[in-house]
Amino acid sequence: MLDLALAVILLAGALLLVRVWRGPSMLDRAVAVDVAAALMVAGIGVQAASTRTRYYLSIMLVIAFLGFTSSVGIARFIAVRDRPATPAEPTAQSTAGPGPTPEEGP
Repeated sequence: MLDLALAVILLAGALLLVRVWRGPSMLDRAVAVDVAAALMVAGIGVQAASTRTRYYLSIMLVIAFLGFTSSVGIARFIAVRDRPATPAEPTAQSTAGPGPTPEEGP
């Protein structure tokens, strides 16, 4: 059963590399990096189960934490980068309030 789990993790890793390489957007690549951290944790979990040691638990927790923080950092970077530009300073005409415009007349 552990060999099957390892084979599935390796297949997912290969598909993950394709997604990182082909993209098409930066968000796809960011999600792929987050999935890579999850696959590393899963791979270490399979290794821990096959060797029957609890030593790997702390390593798995650290990698999961780093994967989470990198996902949040990348998401914030993409959110700031994709934010629409703020409008320019309002002009005197737009702050004057309602009233007839020169085209409308008195």
